[in-house]
Amino acid sequence: MEAFFRTHRYLVEHANAPVRRILMDEINWNDRMIGIKGTRGVGKTTFLLQYAKENFDLLDKQCLYINMNNFYFQGQGIASFAGKFYKQGGRVLLIDQVFKQPDWSSELRKCYDLYPNLKIVFTGSSVMRLKDENPELNGIVKSYNLRGFSFREFINLMTGNNFKPYTLEEILQDHEHIIKQILPKASPNKYFQDYIHHGFYPFFQEHRNYSENLLKTMNMMTEVDILLVKQIELKYLTKIKKLFYQIAEEGASKAPNVSKLAQDIETSRATVMNYIKYLTDARLLNLIYPVGQEFPKKPTKIMLHNSNLMYAIYPIQVDKQEAMETFFVNSLWKDHKVNSCSTRDANYVVDEKLKFRVIDAKATGKQRTSPDIIYARYNTEIGKDNQIPLWLLGFLY
Repeated sequence: MEAFFRTHRYLVEHANAPVRRILMDEINWNDRMIGIKGTRGVGKTTFLLQYAKENFDLLDKQCLYINMNNFYFQGQGIASFAGKFYKQGGRVLLIDQVFKQPDWSSELRKCYDLYPNLKIVFTGSSVMRLKDENPELNGIVKSYNLRGFSFREFINLMTGNNFKPYTLEEILQDHEHIIKQILPKASPNKYFQDYIHHGFYPFFQEHRNYSENLLKTMNMMTEVDILLVKQIELKYLTKIKKLFYQIAEEGASKAPNVSKLAQDIETSRATVMNYIKYLTDARLLNLIYPVGQEFPKKPTKIMLHNSNLMYAIYPIQVDKQEAMETFFVNSLWKDHKVNSCSTRDANYVVDEKLKFRVIDAKATGKQRTSPDIIYARYNTEIGKDNQIPLWLLGFLY
C-alpha cells in the first residue's frame, strides 16, 4: 500500500492544471460513487489529481489515486484493494481507467455495499454506458462528462485572464455588453484559429508534435476504447478505421451515403450504422438529425467531433466553412440539442426552437438576413442584435 501512496504523492505534487476545469464546480462531491467519462486526451487523469490537490494535504492518506494500468490489479480486484485501503483509514479512492479491470462494475458495487463511508471517483471512456450496460450501478453512480478545452478555457490559458462562462440565453440577450467586457483584455481573433487547429485537447501544451500526438490518440480511441469496451473482435478494426477516414474525407456538406459506405468497407448498412454510433460515442463524430429523429435513422450530416480532428487527418483540405460549423456544433453539444434545419436560410435548430446560420462576416456580396434567425458570424469580433460573433459561443462552458 505504501508504494501506491508514494506514487500518489509524486503525481499529485507534479500535477499541472494551469486552467481550472469548470466541471470541478459542477460535480456534487457529496455523492459516494462518481463516474467521470471523457474521450482520450481531454485531461481526466489531471482532473482526478487536481481534485486530490485541492482537497487533501499531500501526506493525508485518506485519499489515494490508483490507475488500473498497474499490473498489480491483474491479480487483485478493486473491492479487495478498496477494503485494505478502507481499513487503513482511507475514505476517498480515485480510480483511473476503471474499464481496464474485468468485472469493474460489479467490483464497484461491492465497494458501495461493503464500505459505507468510502467515496469512489472513477474515470472511464466516453464509449462506456455506465447505467444502460451496467445495471448494478443504477441508482448509485452519478455520471459526468469531461470535455476538451472550450475556447474560453483556451483563451484564459493563453492570456492569463479568468473569463467566466455564459449561458446561451445570456449570450443571445446580452452579447454586445459581454463582448465589451472581453475585448479590452484580449483579442479573440488572435487566438481563434489556433484553437480551431489545436486548442481542444489539453496536450497541445506538451513539447511534442500536436498532429502526431492527436493521430496517436485517435488510433487509441478506436483500438482500445471501441474494441475493448464494446468487445469487438480485432479483425474488424480496419473496417472501423476505414469508415472513419471515408466519412472525414467526404466532409459534412451532404447527407452520408450509407449504402456506398457499406460497399466501400464490405459490410452491411446496419453494421455501418453501428460503427458510426461507436465512433460517435468515442467522440470522434457528431451526428446531426432533423428535429424529431435520432439513431438508428440515417443522419442528415456526419461531422467530426471537433475541428482539431479535421487538421490531423491528412491529406484532407480543411474547408473553412465546415470547420466553423464543426466548432459551432461542438460548442453547443455539451448542454444543448443541435438539429439540422429544414429551411434554406438556416443551418441548424438549437433546442428545437432557435434557428442558427453560421456565416462569414467578410463574405462578399449582400447577405439577406431574417429577424427569425440568429447569425453566428466568424471573421469578426463584434456583433449586433441577432448577429453574434461565432467565437463567443466558445464561452458556453
